[in-house]
Amino acid sequence: MKHLVVGTAGHIDHGKSTLVEALTGVDPDRLQEEKARGITIDLGFAPYRHGDTQLAFVDVPGHERFVRNMLAGASGIDCVLLVIAADESVMPQTREHFDICRLLGVGGGLVALTKSDLVDEETLELVRLETRELIAGSFLDGAPLVPVSARTGAGLDDVRRELAALSDGVSGRADSGIARLPVDRAFSVKGFGTVVTGTQASGVIEGEGELTLMPAGRRVKVRGLQVHGEPRPASRAGQRVAVNLAAVAVDDLQRGDTLTTEGGLCASRRFDGRLTLLDGARPLKYGARVRFHQGTSEIMARLAIGAARTTAGAGGGAEEAPEFPGVLEPGASAFVRLHLERPVALTRGDRFVLRAYSPMITIGGGVVLDPDPPGGRLRSAAGLQRAMRLDALDDDAAAVLTMVGEAGGAGVTIGALAPRIGRNVAEVRRVAAALVDEGALVAMGERLVVAAAAEAAGEALLAIAGAYHRDHPLEPGLPREEARERLASQAGPALFEHVAQVLAAAGRLAAGRHLVLSTHRIVLTDDETRVKDDLAGLFLREGLSPPDPAVWARERGVDRALADRMLKLLVRDGTVERLDTLVFHRSVLERLRQDVAGLRTGAAEPVRIDVAWFKQRFGITRKFAIPLLEYLDRVRVTRRSGRERIVV
Repeated sequence: MKHLVVGTAGHIDHGKSTLVEALTGVDPDRLQEEKARGITIDLGFAPYRHGDTQLAFVDVPGHERFVRNMLAGASGIDCVLLVIAADESVMPQTREHFDICRLLGVGGGLVALTKSDLVDEETLELVRLETRELIAGSFLDGAPLVPVSARTGAGLDDVRRELAALSDGVSGRADSGIARLPVDRAFSVKGFGTVVTGTQASGVIEGEGELTLMPAGRRVKVRGLQVHGEPRPASRAGQRVAVNLAAVAVDDLQRGDTLTTEGGLCASRRFDGRLTLLDGARPLKYGARVRFHQGTSEIMARLAIGAARTTAGAGGGAEEAPEFPGVLEPGASAFVRLHLERPVALTRGDRFVLRAYSPMITIGGGVVLDPDPPGGRLRSAAGLQRAMRLDALDDDAAAVLTMVGEAGGAGVTIGALAPRIGRNVAEVRRVAAALVDEGALVAMGERLVVAAAAEAAGEALLAIAGAYHRDHPLEPGLPREEARERLASQAGPALFEHVAQVLAAAGRLAAGRHLVLSTHRIVLTDDETRVKDDLAGLFLREGLSPPDPAVWARERGVDRALADRMLKLLVRDGTVERLDTLVFHRSVLERLRQDVAGLRTGAAEPVRIDVAWFKQRFGITRKFAIPLLEYLDRVRVTRRSGRERIVV
């Protein structure tokens, strides 16, 4: 079954609620004050069935004081029933409501000329002319204008027929995407607890499960739900839904909150968007305080204007303008950044409306381009290019590529990407997988980078390693942590590890504790070879009482720095080993291990040795004995026991 939401729009006392009741049999005015005063104050709802299509009427208030309530209802509608009383024709709130529907991107609708029984045909024709003038060039251009009287019933069947034709021509909302329910009411029901209602914008909500309450980010449990007043196991986009929440107080909820799947939306305090001012609006200054409306939210905000575009009107085409104006003129369009006074749940593609701080009139609206923009000035050439790039995105793959590309070598996780492009994690994962298969993206677990960034990081790492080899030709290679730090401006930790592994797999470098180019070889000069060999022979000959290398170098007239470099090479290749400040040949240490371990051979009792015995046995001083005994402990030939050692 297809589900559509039809919103009423029009001036106060033009008969919106009366017409809805005449069509559906349901009085949408639910508040006692509404019935007493005869006007709609808050949102009202009424179901209407046409074949396999379930329509939900959202009846909005027409009084100028309650336009914010009208905006809360209009944000979720698929099409509009514009109501114009034949005895008054087009009035101020008719125009404002119509402008709001245009700004919100409502896709279709029809016009009901109510109270037509109160005027003659000539007057009715004048109303038709004024109405056609109002809707010319808009989404309602060419829409049916249906005279109707809820009092006499004349024209009701015509309205029903046009509603049926309208609903047949409007596509229902897909079940895919994030589950999203903007909250327009929250109340308590005895025996059930807290209930929230709203018009479901997208996705599927299960009757039992968990959702996230945004912008707070709080996890809440769904106890049950109703669709159009009937219990259902799940709800879908385009339905009027009531959700029973467990362990949530009514005071913790407010109009403007959103129920959604975890990670589905950004809790935005600022966002980048494209704004269009209405032709009749006053000029809007940079830094102006405005009323921001999106979904069921109303939040005060400050406006930053980026590059402006001049337009023919709220729905017209755009021409590039090179300047960054301090004032946005009526009918103009600009890239903007809005700074909100409290967070709101947003995603890319959301429509919003701005109203003036005072007087509270609708002045313009637009679309969210990035709900969580990175740092950077909006009023710059780079800021303009970025905004234009975001504005031109026409599919999910392009959005993923653009936002991953902006993250550079740091990359971005699929979970962080999803709310910025308005898709759930599973959908983003599918799009990303296809881009990885095409070679456009590189995946490192859940983190993504564009392939060009990965390739550039790889080349940079090779260059860094090569430079290190040139500067330190005798070193084993670039220490891994130092390489990570040097590449940090181009690659985050995940990309660094990925690049190192890829280059190692390709045989271009060895990636252990040190990074070594496959082409790197340590080549010694004749002097270096001689000193190295002399040192190795020295430590082998002197056995367990080796000399100080610095003293040896001085006595032999060998450059101290050269001797130190060759000693490092001997340590690194395992020829010698440092024990504290002493250096022993590996062969000498191996013989020592064998000699001491051999003491256990044939012994009936544990063999115990001490420092004095060790010194006498091997003919060495305490200076050498202590480091050697500690070495034997470390390699588990002996185990210390008080002042003695036990041969293991």
